[in-house]
Amino acid sequence: MQFIDLKAQYRKLKSGIDARIQTVLDHGQYILGPEVAELESGLAARTGAKHCISCASGTDALLLAMMALGIGQGDEVITSPFTFFATGEMIALLGAVPVFVDIDPETYNIDPAGIEAVITPRTKAIMPVSLYGQCADFDPINEIAARHGLAVIEDAAQSFGGTYKGRESGNLSTIGCTSFFPSKPLGCYGDGGALFTNDDDLARRMLEMRNHGQDRRYHHISLGINGRLDTIQAAILLAKLDVFNEELASRQQAAAMYNNLLRDTVQTPIVRDGYTSPYAQYTIEVDERDTLQRALQQAGIPTAVHYPVPLHLQPVFANLNLNEGSYPRSERAGNRVLSLPMHPYLDADQINQIADAVRHAVANMTPVTK
Repeated sequence: MQFIDLKAQYRKLKSGIDARIQTVLDHGQYILGPEVAELESGLAARTGAKHCISCASGTDALLLAMMALGIGQGDEVITSPFTFFATGEMIALLGAVPVFVDIDPETYNIDPAGIEAVITPRTKAIMPVSLYGQCADFDPINEIAARHGLAVIEDAAQSFGGTYKGRESGNLSTIGCTSFFPSKPLGCYGDGGALFTNDDDLARRMLEMRNHGQDRRYHHISLGINGRLDTIQAAILLAKLDVFNEELASRQQAAAMYNNLLRDTVQTPIVRDGYTSPYAQYTIEVDERDTLQRALQQAGIPTAVHYPVPLHLQPVFANLNLNEGSYPRSERAGNRVLSLPMHPYLDADQINQIADAVRHAVANMTPVTK
């Protein structure tokens, strides 16, 4: 059994993917070829954003967004400690300081109620993470940002295809950033990412900065990076975009089946009214998580933990002097979450097999005294 079955997806989409790749091989425009602009147009249309700028990874998207906003040494960016490392990493790489706000324990996303208390004169942006696929609660976050003159950057690496009150993830704030890492709901066969904005000036800056700060060839008006998306990766994404809605529906059907089978055994994902999730992960929460994970491994079922160590407890951020207990909801989640296999090609028999193994393991677990 595969945790994410990219081979099954390729078998279904082989003819379209192969044809798209062959077209790139035939025209030979491997850097910023026509497929890149075609993809950007399609992604912008999907989200409703005025501008889409593709880039080399979701990590580069976060970096480019902050660079375009002028975030640098000594600035502060408010974010969640319960996320993949890149969120805090890119803040620190620019010389800025990540300022954490604990999560909502049901959605695992930043709790808007905690944001205003940590805003200082050095705060330049709020970076909510739309974790596991469900968008953060953007209306109150945007209202707080507007009151304080702050930008909002959505880390939508896991939520592309999800919606918030009828609006698409990626087009919920000043800048949206997403990832096309192979395991994402819309993934390429390498690294890839994109930025979304409705601000013409920010779009221009991000477009220049992803290509060494050029406004035209060999004319550099800012410092940038080599952050371009390869044409072949754009071609693969175009082939997958054709079936993306179908795959989203399959993911949601798989999640609904999991929910029905597991809701009396473990804490299943809570997707709030007015939201939809692409289920980048199907993540449960359970006592004695490590015991359950070992039992599932013995049953031949792959799992993953997203994420065991919150950012404030990572060794590289020891200088922030944030000890265990600083963000108890994030720490509790890190000890309890477990992601089960999730992809559009899971069938009912597989989901039943996984759910049976979870129920059996939980029923036979001996609580450990701590």
